[in-house]
Amino acid sequence: MIIGQAIPSNFIPAIEKGFKEACNSGSLIGHPVENIRIVLTDGASHAVDSSELAFKLASIYALRQCYAAAKPVILEPVMKVELKFPTEFQGTVTGDINKRKGIIVGNDQEGDDTVIVTHVPLNNMFGYSTSLRSMTQGKGEFTMEYLEHSAVSQDVQMQLINTYKASKGTTD
Repeated sequence: MIIGQAIPSNFIPAIEKGFKEACNSGSLIGHPVENIRIVLTDGASHAVDSSELAFKLASIYALRQCYAAAKPVILEPVMKVELKFPTEFQGTVTGDINKRKGIIVGNDQEGDDTVIVTHVPLNNMFGYSTSLRSMTQGKGEFTMEYLEHSAVSQDVQMQLINTYKASKGTTD
């Protein structure tokens, strides 16, 4: 959205490259930054000191400066999980889904079986096949498919940030 020749047009690709490079590693936990919109509105150039590298570094610095003020959140994959098991195990299975931070969105009966549809963070689903079989005496089954990415809870975000900072050796 730059107006006029505040920045010569041959430096615009370098600025874009700098923003893309800065987005490859967010400062929260070092993962790529997504769902971001960057608008270049103004700038200045100097006949002697301006170079592609200078504009690229300036755009990286600008993104890092604005990053914290944007209140970024960490996203995690959420899975749609459909469970089918004998009704006698409903309390145990439902309790386990709640422990895994699942949200039950559907509950139905198919003969002697209960069918539950739930949304559960993928990270909480590891080892679930063994767990479900144990809870249902081997009679339970489930299917799982990707649903969406959603923000992690505040406590999980702080834990991930602290782990990342500890691995980098910074405590600020």
